Amino acid sequence: MKILKLKTFMKLYKKELTTPLGNLIALASQGELFLLDFSDSKGLTAEIKQVINSSKGLLVQGESNLFPLLEEELSLYFQGDLQQFSIPLHLIGTDFQKRVWQELLKIPYGNYISYQEQAQRMGQPKAVRAVAGANGHNKIVILIPCHRVVGSNGTLTGYSSGLWRKQKLLEIEHISCDEKYRLCQKEILTKPASPIY
Repeated sequence: MKILKLKTFMKLYKKELTTPLGNLIALASQGELFLLDFSDSKGLTAEIKQVINSSKGLLVQGESNLFPLLEEELSLYFQGDLQQFSIPLHLIGTDFQKRVWQELLKIPYGNYISYQEQAQRMGQPKAVRAVAGANGHNKIVILIPCHRVVGSNGTLTGYSSGLWRKQKLLEIEHISCDEKYRLCQKEILTKPASPIY
């Protein structure tokens, strides 16, 4: 008699969240956030498939207990009242990508660095393109702040959800840009001049 081994799947829940910059799609288990990206982001469908396959996940009906906290923290962030998220994250990518994303988490709110500086901080100063590429594969926008990395000349580059969103996220954090997506100055404010929410 042949005994079949049952496969176990990670239960993943999907939710669409409304924000001032457009809707976000979130995928989470009951304990960790796996994906957060804008619904019109290039490659979102492929990202969702990768998360499901890599985590041995199964999309199920229902809601993650993380979603209310995620919605609350995003709302506070967009109002300019939250600088540090507390949501547990589950990173899916290569070891190198995970190192790049961990480095992103070290960039404080209201600050930015260049891709060159990010590569140097990782001890790989010649890996600028690889670092930029890994930033582009970040599956958890806003919480893993790839929007805080800019070109070496201060120009906003490389944001799959649109440079206008990268600019708005930096403005929430009191960093202004001109109409050509060049960083201007850090504003000395305690809150954004005009809240988005």
